[in-house]
Amino acid sequence: MVGDDSDPIPDPGSPYDPDRITRELDWNLLRTFVVLAEARSVTDAAERLRLTQPSVSTALKRLEDRIGRKLIERGPGKYALTEAGELLYREALDINGSILRLSTLMREMTDAVRGHVTIAVASHVVCPVFDRLLADFHEAHAEASLSINVVSSASALTEVSAKRASFAVCLVRDRSPRLEYRRLYREFFGLFCGPRHPLFGREGLTKADLAGCTTVSFDTDRLQDVLKPVTLMRAQSLLGERITGTSSNLEEVRRMIIAGLGIGPLPVHVAARDVADGQLWQTPPYEDLPPIDVHVVWNPRAVKNRAEEILLKMLDEMIGRIPIEERTYDSAMLPPSYRHWP
Repeated sequence: MVGDDSDPIPDPGSPYDPDRITRELDWNLLRTFVVLAEARSVTDAAERLRLTQPSVSTALKRLEDRIGRKLIERGPGKYALTEAGELLYREALDINGSILRLSTLMREMTDAVRGHVTIAVASHVVCPVFDRLLADFHEAHAEASLSINVVSSASALTEVSAKRASFAVCLVRDRSPRLEYRRLYREFFGLFCGPRHPLFGREGLTKADLAGCTTVSFDTDRLQDVLKPVTLMRAQSLLGERITGTSSNLEEVRRMIIAGLGIGPLPVHVAARDVADGQLWQTPPYEDLPPIDVHVVWNPRAVKNRAEEILLKMLDEMIGRIPIEERTYDSAMLPPSYRHWP
């Protein structure tokens, strides 16, 4: 039709013909590509897949031939997805997750709620109302099972996107339109030092006392990352630029602070017990501590078993019913300026 500006239909037999791709695309190639996209090199992918490097390289070449696009740029010191590779990776993750969860479509419906719930949780999650919810869920549905995998927030979001986790409890920097987000609670970060640090136990500390001190922190403590407010707090506290240790795991950051490697950030409610036990000492600032939100994140496109559906519904209802300040933690742990939130 003259003037028709709709997308042209690919000629049969062309590299982009949907029917040809449907007929010829081997799912195992997509599965291999997902691992390649998440790996650091073809060698790394081969080790994860327990295959030889030549066989993985051949699989990549076959997939690129089927798709008609280069998917990974490789060279000395270079290994990165192309634009087409990024697009295919997002779609392949979705397909992979759907296939992994096919068993949920075949489940036998019974009166009892069965099924397994996999939760990806960031290492610093301490939320009493969430703990009580898990207890209530288990009491009501004892035949359902849970697994909780502690990973970085970025990995938790990847697990949800790939449909390998039922939902995640983690920090969020950029929101994906494919996922759903609800704020579970808010935590406030302070700065702490351990018993071996010169400032430990000193009353009346000021920012000037912190000037030039070495620090430890989280991998995501960067201006362009999810802990940007913590990065700004460290800078405003006059701490030195030298970071002597980093980790994505809260327990390891805590370990380094207690060991005296430097002053570091921790959620004040998490550090409260260590402060009481004489393992940590809080340093300035004591007011206007940076708030960081922790979210529940799930994939609405993932087919869920009954246990997953019920637990997510309970979570959603709990978040809607309980005010944010009560979902966080005991208000006695908060600095006075945070006892009454706007």
